[in-house]
Amino acid sequence: MANGPHSPLPALMVALTIAACDRTPAHQPVRGFPADAIAALAQRESVLTSTPDTARLRAYMLAMTEEPHHAGSPGAKAVAEYALARFREWGLDAQIEEFEALLPMPVLRRVDLVSPTRFVARMNEPAIPEDKDSGDEGMLPTSTPYAADGDVTGDLVFANYGLPEDYALLDERKIDLRGKVVIVKYSRGVRSAKIKQAAERGAVAVLIYSDPKEDGFARGDVYPKGPWRPADGVQRGTALDYAAMYPGDPLTPGWGAKAGARKLPRSEARSLPKIPVAPLSYGDAEPLLAALDGPASPNDWKGALNVSYKIGPGPARVRVTTKSDWKVRPLYNVVGRIPGAIDPDQWVVFANHHDGWVHGADDPVSGAVALMETARSFSELLKTGWRPRRTLIFALWDGEEWGLLGSTEWAEEHAEELRQKAVAYLNTDSYSAGRLNAGGSHTLTTFVRQVARDVVDPITGRSAADVAIANELRMAKTAADSGTITTRGFA
Repeated sequence: MANGPHSPLPALMVALTIAACDRTPAHQPVRGFPADAIAALAQRESVLTSTPDTARLRAYMLAMTEEPHHAGSPGAKAVAEYALARFREWGLDAQIEEFEALLPMPVLRRVDLVSPTRFVARMNEPAIPEDKDSGDEGMLPTSTPYAADGDVTGDLVFANYGLPEDYALLDERKIDLRGKVVIVKYSRGVRSAKIKQAAERGAVAVLIYSDPKEDGFARGDVYPKGPWRPADGVQRGTALDYAAMYPGDPLTPGWGAKAGARKLPRSEARSLPKIPVAPLSYGDAEPLLAALDGPASPNDWKGALNVSYKIGPGPARVRVTTKSDWKVRPLYNVVGRIPGAIDPDQWVVFANHHDGWVHGADDPVSGAVALMETARSFSELLKTGWRPRRTLIFALWDGEEWGLLGSTEWAEEHAEELRQKAVAYLNTDSYSAGRLNAGGSHTLTTFVRQVARDVVDPITGRSAADVAIANELRMAKTAADSGTITTRGFA
């Protein structure tokens, strides 16, 4: 490890993590640095922590969220080009690496309650007068991308969150899902698993809605008066089974989806769901749930709507119609580099994504703008004569929301280089107020603990580690739990 102007990996990672924070004044030990190098490290970190500017963050945020920018849309390309221009403005060696992937856009989505009463789900989010962006052109329609095309009708069954234990309870009660339309709640579980388990039991379609018990009026004022989901709000999300099968473009598993690359036929893509799926607002879900009869659901299945939450099946009978255009569309990954001075063939990658389901102010732009301002902070540090020991890569991926598309295709395309050169990968998604939380490889435990020790919580003035530990102690159920937390420290 060099102790001169070239910083080794731990200093880089600390700086990436605390780019917008203060450090404690005491020079405590930092893994990878001898004691006589800590003062110089602190000087370099002072440049990194004093550079971020909230006005700049706000400007990036406004520019990148002005228009909808889901993957495959003109807005996604515009956001990528904006980020590319900023990287180059700051002196990074930056480019857009273009890939392509199956990105089916919805053509038809319709959900009808056909008996015992009739109701047609609205399937759209009306503009809100207080929110000028809520009526923007180009928004992705409320949908669950990659859901199978189909026109099916079946008796409705309520399956709580669609977790394995929920389906197990239906099995135990001899509730047959063959030929049924299943309705489940968001908030717990993986979307693709909800769908897959219903399909494996013979269901012909799945409807997913956000219950106001977890996200709506039961939690407080709804948007625009408060932060909670209004009655017409719909959660978009991919139906791709990328977690259990494989991430990335479903037609190019294991190899980069560059233009002209070999593609599987859709029928061989194992991550695609087999049945239609549609997301609903709780305003649209309520008439469907109200029409259910049959056995009562367990108390912990019940939400906050004015319905009895019966399980069914029926007498509610629902028709679900979905159709997409199934086109391959471009992805735009933005990749900027600061070459390493000593070990340029060792890469440290810091990445977020830039595509959103709509405007994406929280997910992902809150994380993307922090990454961008971190890159600018390093460009300012370069002006002092400092150079990183290893090559730093700052990346903004496209198509993350659809199933980790852009990052996977980049990794597959650069697989051999990454096997030889990748040292560490740091990933963020979105930032909000709260306590420091991190997860990853156990080899980084010491690093994360030292970051938490040195970062000052802006509200309390205490270290981020102390704040996190205090919160755990408040939630501890027994004296033994408290003792374990105190002994273990931040984790």
